[in-house]
Amino acid sequence: MLVPADPVGVVLFAHGSGSSRHSPRNVAVAHTLNDRALGTVLVDLLTPDEEQVDELTAELRFDIDMLAGRLVGIVDWLAADATLGRLPIGLFGASTGAAGALVAAAQRPDQVRAVVSRGGRPDLAGAALSRVRAPSLLLVGGRDEEVIALNESAMSSLDGVGELRVVPGATHLFEEPGTLERVADEAAGWFTTHLP
Repeated sequence: MLVPADPVGVVLFAHGSGSSRHSPRNVAVAHTLNDRALGTVLVDLLTPDEEQVDELTAELRFDIDMLAGRLVGIVDWLAADATLGRLPIGLFGASTGAAGALVAAAQRPDQVRAVVSRGGRPDLAGAALSRVRAPSLLLVGGRDEEVIALNESAMSSLDGVGELRVVPGATHLFEEPGTLERVADEAAGWFTTHLP
């Protein structure tokens, strides 16, 4: 957790499949958010034992209800914290973590004020999408055609609160030069606009 002086909000990160709180991509995005007066909380949604099982079976990364439930628990913890509880909360989700973030946003509409998905699978949030009230930005790589289609499909269920932006030249992991920086800038702009 990193909270800069005079924060305008706090962003909880929901990591995707095969990732952790040490993900270099999410850490880089978090640093950009910190520079824009946003606190960041990076946590692991799976225990070490669960991660070992998931590496073999890939089943837990798709257990969206479990991931969302753990995010809701952390949102409740943030809201009750003496220092952070006064701050509006945003969620940043990657891959399947984005689906968990959207389900959590639907379950905590008064606490979660904005969502950003990076290369996410919002389609896996299912019926919860229509209950999301937080402004939600879906960022997808321009060369990630299958995920673009899945995000376009999810947009129709976000009931006017979603916006899809395609990052030109980027693949699913945004490893191409400048693409992750673009994601970080877009996310920072979204959160600083919708959280305060």
